[in-house]
Amino acid sequence: MNAIADLRKEYKLNALSENNADSNAFRQFEKWWQEASASQIEEVNAMTLATASADGIPSARTVLLKGVDKSGFVFFSNYKSFKGQQLDENPRACLVFFWKELQRQVRITGIVEKISAAESDAYFDSRPEGSRIGAWASPQSQIIESRQWLEEKEKAIAASFQNKKIVRPPHWGGYRVKPIDIEFWQGRPNRLHDRLQYSLQDDGTWKIERLAP
Repeated sequence: MNAIADLRKEYKLNALSENNADSNAFRQFEKWWQEASASQIEEVNAMTLATASADGIPSARTVLLKGVDKSGFVFFSNYKSFKGQQLDENPRACLVFFWKELQRQVRITGIVEKISAAESDAYFDSRPEGSRIGAWASPQSQIIESRQWLEEKEKAIAASFQNKKIVRPPHWGGYRVKPIDIEFWQGRPNRLHDRLQYSLQDDGTWKIERLAP
């Protein structure tokens, strides 16, 4: 285990300056997203979602980005899951993308809201049949007695929808993280990384500030 402290990697692929950064945080994200996608990063849309309960107890897990526009960043989940419970108590969250192949990280802090039922329905209908059945079968984050219990529940749900449309469960849908701050991190040599923080202003513009690494 002592060798963990000796793990090091030098970052020197790119730079990030105020001169080459877009004035709009969403456009800057789009630029980096396109470059990450072109780099064939596996599961480029994987992101860490950090939430906290009303009393400040944190929790984090990996989820998948399923949409982004000028309103925010969208992911889907069971509303009764642990993350759903925390977001009910405290509708604030942080998202982190780490694209190690590009030595880049994006950190997004914002307010969370549920997306419309119509938006959730549209995405749910696009999912594979097995995933739609799974959304009904799994009481996410709850303690269950065994894997066998879950598989039997899945079979029962599948049978109940045989020759029927698999509609979206009322306890499942999308969330949108509406950013307040977005930080773009570019690895640089000697740990003197580039960090540009975009803070949303009252007039809808973004204030850009450089943070010390």
